[in-house]
Amino acid sequence: MEFSPWSLLVDAGLIGALLAIGTLLRATFKPLQDMMIPAGVIAGVLGLILGPNVLGWLPFSDQLGTYGSVLIAAVFACMALTSDFNLTKIGRSVGSFAAYGVLMYAAQVAVAMVLVLLVLGPLLGSPDYLGIMLFAGWAGGFGSAAAVGSALGDAGYPEAASIAFTSATVGLLVGVVGGIIQTRWGAKHGHARAYAGTKEIPKDLRTGVLDIVDGKQTQPIGNHLFSGGTIESLTFQVGLVAAVAAGAYGLNTLLGQWIPAVAFPLFTIAFVVGLIVRGLFSAARASRFIDQDSINSLSGTATDLLMVCGIASVVLSLVADQWLALTILFVVGLALCLFLGLVLAPRVLGEGWFERQIFTWGWSTGAVATGVALLRIADPKLKSRTLEDFSVAYLPVLPVEITAVTFVPLLVIAGAAWAVAGIWGAITVAALIVSFVFLRLNARDGARAGLVSASR
Repeated sequence: MEFSPWSLLVDAGLIGALLAIGTLLRATFKPLQDMMIPAGVIAGVLGLILGPNVLGWLPFSDQLGTYGSVLIAAVFACMALTSDFNLTKIGRSVGSFAAYGVLMYAAQVAVAMVLVLLVLGPLLGSPDYLGIMLFAGWAGGFGSAAAVGSALGDAGYPEAASIAFTSATVGLLVGVVGGIIQTRWGAKHGHARAYAGTKEIPKDLRTGVLDIVDGKQTQPIGNHLFSGGTIESLTFQVGLVAAVAAGAYGLNTLLGQWIPAVAFPLFTIAFVVGLIVRGLFSAARASRFIDQDSINSLSGTATDLLMVCGIASVVLSLVADQWLALTILFVVGLALCLFLGLVLAPRVLGEGWFERQIFTWGWSTGAVATGVALLRIADPKLKSRTLEDFSVAYLPVLPVEITAVTFVPLLVIAGAAWAVAGIWGAITVAALIVSFVFLRLNARDGARAGLVSASR
């Protein structure tokens, strides 16, 4: 059937219904609450089972897998319009935390690529791009999985999107289950001193539903910046994001005509266009018209939709062709994250290392929301200040993430997979060295403070 606006309406209605069901299931069933599974993942799994790739009961259009490319462009547009990239905000107190985050991300890129090039490729015939799938699905989450899958799909690997979303789903489950096991281990060995257990997680984190106070939600999703007689505030924010994404698509089309030998990722162009638009608003002293809370809500909305579309569009037969290689890749990824979290983290993160590493474990295997939930188990009153430090410590991770998502697929497509292993291997080593340098500096300052105190 030919795709039309009515086809889009049907797809949107089905996705909305699945999200509503997923939200109700998360709010109702305790096992889903204990596992902290996002409603988008529940909806995506239902869409996969009931959709055209399994039972065929839901009449999705054949464009379901294409929506991810559009949504990820919107996510990167939102990121460019709101994110603060001022690296000068990083001080010594969070330096080791920042270096550890870079280490966790870069190591997933380097180790997975070397594994594929030296083992999985020669023994199982795995394609080089499989080495991208660990960081794309785990440290990157569903957003990066969509971006990488889209870039590889445009280069002639249609199965890559299904594999990338499978990696993201597995990573999320590994993050939740592994994180809960680790928090219990940490409590038993005295590392998580404020451990409260999953029962003490706030109700809103468990059920996914915020409490209502005096008939109003406790957290607004944005601010009104315009009079309704002129334009609805949300209309302006949605229009701005849509304009950036559409402008990126137009520019990408022109680049494809001018430089046909190079395929530029749409999400990267969206990010650049977003930065330009943000700069124009700043130059015109109109930055106040960009409401960060509203843009962040739109980014979250796009990510929720991305989960559903990505998982529901997975072609299981394409994933099954690489099941053994993916299993090995995921086992090695799990071992890598455990080594960094339980062996290296105590030596480089210093005071409060367990809370910081369990939070990092959460975001580096699936999503920041997973890290927050795990942190609330290990540190229910948030006395470790992990979240405050992360807001600054993540700044150096962001350029590594954007660079990896943008250029790693292009390098692999160009046949430069070993260059990926070398570049991100060097970043891994550099982050490891910086981690130990910050640790020694902090230890030296602590020793000096102790001597001053003793002399008094």
